[in-house]
Amino acid sequence: MLIKKLFLIAASAAVFSGCAMAPAGGGASDQPAVAAAAERLRIAMIDPTAAALGALVADDLSYGHSGGKVDTKASFISDLLDGKSDFVTITITEQTIKVVDANTAIVRHTLAADTNDSGKPGKVALKILGVWQKQGGNWKLLARQAVRVNP
Repeated sequence: MLIKKLFLIAASAAVFSGCAMAPAGGGASDQPAVAAAAERLRIAMIDPTAAALGALVADDLSYGHSGGKVDTKASFISDLLDGKSDFVTITITEQTIKVVDANTAIVRHTLAADTNDSGKPGKVALKILGVWQKQGGNWKLLARQAVRVNP
């Protein structure tokens, strides 16, 4: 019994000392930079260029659309440049940003947009979850998941 107690005390001490030694999270100081990157992505989706999108999207992008399609960086950028995915307007509301650590942030928002996908006008209303990662000092979109807003 004494050995179990000593083991539990030692394990607890290791856990708590590990927590105290862990690096502090990125916190609120990184939120403006993440918000700025998210805004640059919104603008780049309306007026896409390969350079702007390439600078904002991680090479390992995984983008799950509300209809089930999953894009990579290449297919996401290609669809925007080719007009298969064509945003005329994008309005972002209810945005929250949580910087998890020095290199990871979670962005949630509601997106309302007028579209002209492949020349066909439409409207979308989506809830978006974005995972941003700091790479080389810049925030890049690593993962994004869209779900339709219930009417």
